[in-house]
Formats: sequence, structure tokens, C-alpha cells
Amino acid sequence: MTATPTEKYARIRGRRLAYLDFGGDGTPILALHGHFGRARMFAPLAAALAPGCRVIALEQRGHGHSDSDGDFSRDAYIADAAAFAHHLGLGPITVLGHSMGGVTAFQLAARHPGLVRALIVEEGGAVNQPPEVAHPVLDVRGWPRRATTLAELRRQVEAHGIPDAGYFLESAVEHPDGWGFLFDHDDMMASQQALVGDWWADWLGSSCPALLVHGLDSFVLPTALARQMAARRPGTTLREFPGRGHWVRDEDPAGFAAAVRDFLTGL
Repeated sequence: MTATPTEKYARIRGRRLAYLDFGGDGTPILALHGHFGRARMFAPLAAALAPGCRVIALEQRGHGHSDSDGDFSRDAYIADAAAFAHHLGLGPITVLGHSMGGVTAFQLAARHPGLVRALIVEEGGAVNQPPEVAHPVLDVRGWPRRATTLAELRRQVEAHGIPDAGYFLESAVEHPDGWGFLFDHDDMMASQQALVGDWWADWLGSSCPALLVHGLDSFVLPTALARQMAARRPGTTLREFPGRGHWVRDEDPAGFAAAVRDFLTGL
């Protein structure tokens, strides 16, 4: 595995999408981050799974260094993922996604079954709307556009009720006029709004083996919904993590990697 992989770019459906290929000859895994995320967030997982797995992390439209055309519909995300999978030319591939990326992953499997060998969904729900999910959209419209320092950017974001802005600061960079995010605030609002809905048909629309990872302290995916998802979809393994929340991969990297490894070994 490449310790610090070079960011690569692919021309996908007329626009440039960035990605990281962590390399190796192992089982390929297409990794899809959640809202506000970046490809480099999968570096610890790629290191933990090497050399048995080769993680290829896509920066989805409007995130990181990937372009956007202003369309943040579910269809646009799914079409990007399908076209990128074809671009890789690796045949049916295991797809891993977190949160929004997890929904994209299982929607890809439902609508393009020939592309997906297996699913790993971390905290991506079959329903993302009230009453199951009380607050499906994080309002970032008032977040700072620029700050004088990275520490100040963190302070201002956390002042909006975010206990720990570390996840979001992965997308922070220094611009000529100060520190800010790579994502556009209005784009993220539009993308989150497009994710609000009932996605049961897509969750139940594929038959490949699936691993559903859920943090029992999650404020995004209710435990009752996670258990219902596992019960209703044949071939689904549910792994629950006590004391962990929405970002299981970050909160328990070793446990998450072990769960993924066990699942892949059992395929």
C-alpha cells in the first residue's frame, strides 16, 4: 500500500473527480465518504486492511477537489459512482460507504447490480426523514466562509453547536484570504436536502452480501432502524458498536477494520 498516495483525477461524465488509490494487489474496495468528507479520511482504514485490500476512495461531486455542476440529486451521485466503477475497470467491486456515501453505495448496488460484489454500509439509513430521523439536515449556512487561522475556523464552527469540528476540518484549507472549507456551504445544504427521503426500495433492491455498521450512540441512524434494515434484507450482517456514534470508523478504527476484514473473509 502507498503510505501517502498521490491524488489522482478522472474525467467522469464531463467533469473532474478526484480520488486516492492506496494501491496494492488485494481485493479492491471503492470507498465513498459522507457529507462534508474527503477521500483521505480512509487512509487509516486502507493501512489497516493492507495488503489484503486495495482501497480506492472517491471524492464525490462538490467535495474535496472534485468538480460540481450544481446537481446534488441522488441520481447524480449514483451515476458518478457507476461511471467511476467502470473507469476503474475492476469488474464487480466491494463498495464501502459512510452516511451519505453508504446510501449511494446501496443505491448503486440496487440500480447497477453488475457493478457491486458486496456492500459495507456505515451509518447509512434506509430512511432519512422525520420521524425516524429527527434532524436529517445540518444547517451550515451560518458557518464561517473564512477565518484568520485554522484554530479560529474550528472555534467558530464549534460555536455553532458542533462538539468537535475535527471531521469537518479535514476539508479545511488555507486560501489566499484565510482558512476555509473546500466544500460550498450552499451546495452542502442542497445535497443534504436531496438525501432526505425514504430509500427502503433501494436498500432492499440488491441481493449481494452486506455488512451494516452501526454506532449505538449515533444521532443519525436510530438503532431500531438499523436492526430493521438487517432483519428485512437477506444476506445482511449487522455489527453494532456500543459507545460509538455516527463516525464508527474514526471512533474505533481498529474495531471497524476488524469488522470489515471479518466480513470480507466470510464472503
